[in-house]
Order: sequence, then structure tokens, then C-alpha cells
Amino acid sequence: MTHRDIKYKNKNLTIHKSVTTPHFNEKTVLVTSTWDYVDLWLKRAGKKDARFFWSQARSFYDATKMLPKTSAPLTAYYCFLNATKTLLLAKGVQFSDEHGVSGYTKKGHTSLSNEQVKFKTSGILPALCRHLGEPAVQDTYTLKDLLYNLPGIHRAFTLTFSSDTELFIPLKEPKIVKSAKTDEAWFSARITDQYATNHTTNKLPIKFERDISIEDSFTIRSTDRFKWKAKQVPQNLARYKTYHTKLRKKIYYINGAQSFWYLKRGGNISGLIQRSSMTIAFAAMHKLSEMARYEPDKLSRHFDCQHNWLLSEFISSASAQFVDEISSELTGHEFILPGRN
Repeated sequence: MTHRDIKYKNKNLTIHKSVTTPHFNEKTVLVTSTWDYVDLWLKRAGKKDARFFWSQARSFYDATKMLPKTSAPLTAYYCFLNATKTLLLAKGVQFSDEHGVSGYTKKGHTSLSNEQVKFKTSGILPALCRHLGEPAVQDTYTLKDLLYNLPGIHRAFTLTFSSDTELFIPLKEPKIVKSAKTDEAWFSARITDQYATNHTTNKLPIKFERDISIEDSFTIRSTDRFKWKAKQVPQNLARYKTYHTKLRKKIYYINGAQSFWYLKRGGNISGLIQRSSMTIAFAAMHKLSEMARYEPDKLSRHFDCQHNWLLSEFISSASAQFVDEISSELTGHEFILPGRN
């Protein structure tokens, strides 16, 4: 064997939900809801202002579950907005009160491609972008492309728009391994089922490749390396944290009773957006909230189109996913539903 698994705290070292402050030395937190846990975490940390916005986010989250799909985006977006303010305040990130995102509609028939979403350079969304290490530049995307780049609704997207290329490759057993001969360490994961073919090799993003040294499974690895040296655990973890931040720009997860990890494919694909799922979901929900508030008839027409199920899935699932991601970024912990749920 050319490499071995890295064990830390008696289990394989792997990837973490938090991009900015992963606590690799902490156990996964089993909670039915992260709302109370984060509230207590903010209270212990003395983050009074952040805690107020967290309470506001929770109220909007609860309201969203009670509203019809044509109204729910408004409260869902304000849940996102206040949860993001919580994160920025808790981390000491400067931001202006502008939302940092706007939208408009191109003339023509009702379609997700005609709904335009503009990222700005100042405000809450750009501050979140900077905190997550992505560009806070002025970009414009279609609502269709934003939804295309969210793993949690990708199955609904590809069933709705069957001619569009699949973007996400499911990963099994993601972990960090170390060379048997040197101090080099790297990310590794298996690919199974219909994705375990040579066609997948051609879809891998830059700096990922198939590990041909493993013959009994279809395993991929990152070509980027970092040092994992004997008897240097704190230094090793610090190096891995830097490595992990870059790694997570290509790897996404879906929250559930367990975490499902996905590698975002590379290549010259129309509609591919290299941003965090948090900033993408924030911008997409803002656009829908604008329609819910100012042009509810237009939003209603979208539910008369072929993409009505896709929109419904996004509105139904995005809040839980977004709150889970923000909770991990805030605390550095990972959260999973207890087995009893």
C-alpha cells in the first residue's frame, strides 16, 4: 500500500462541515435542532447583538413553515439574512446594512433564465463572501444557474432540466491519507455505482485525479498535498485546516441524518458557479423574496411552469440546509440528528 489512513481521536481524519473554523478535535453534536444549541453558545460567548439576530432568524424560520410557497420565500430570506448577520457579528466581520444583492427580470416568457440576480460589492452578502474566502465582486447570474449549483436540489433540477449536465459526484468515505514513505498527506474518497467509470475521470475538477494505485475500487484523490509529521499533532492540524479551507471550495454537503458529500465537477460547463452553497442559496432566496413581496403574480406564474417542483423543493429544503451550514460556521461543530429522529 502506498499510503495509510490518518487516525485522529481514534477515527479517520476527514472533512468538516465548517469552512472557516472546523474543530477537528470535537465530537459531532447530536441535536434535533441547532437553534437552542447555538443560542446557548452565543450566550456563553457574550454575543448579545448576534444572539438577538439569531432569535429573529428563528422566528422567520418558524413562520416560513406555516406559509404557502408563494409567500414563504419572504420569511425564508429574512431567516437567511438574520442568520448571516449573526455569523458576521459573532466573528467580528464588518458589514453595511445593505443586503448586497439585487435582481431584475428580462423581458420574455416566464422562465428561471430570465430572472437575473446581481451580487454587489458591499453589504451583507459580500461580507459573507469575503468571510468564506470567495470573491466579493460584482457578478450577475440567472436564477436557473443559482439553483443548478445547489447540491440539495440537484436531483430535482436534473429531472426538471434533463438536458443539463450533472454537476455533483457523490463521495463515499471521504478521508485524509498519508504516504507510507514521506510526510505528504492528501484527500481521498471512493466513487461508487454509476459514477465509478472512466467518464467520471474526465469530469473531475482541476487538482483531482483517479488514484490508479488502488485497483479494487474507484478512488479519487486531490493532487494538492500538505505535511503530516510524526509527533506534531497541533502543527499537523493547523496545516490541515489551511488545506481543508481550499478543499471545501470544491466539496459540498447535504444535511440529514448523516452528511452526504459531493465533489463539484470541473470543465467548461455553462452555468457552473464557483461559490459556496451558502452565498448561492442566499442570493437565490433573495430573488424569490423580491417576487413574493413586490410581484406575487409573477412568482405565482413560475408555479404554473415545468420548474414548479424545483422551486417548491428549494423553498421547502433550503432553510434547514442554510441554518445547518451557518450553525457549523458559527460554532466550528458538526450537527447530526439523533438516531431516535
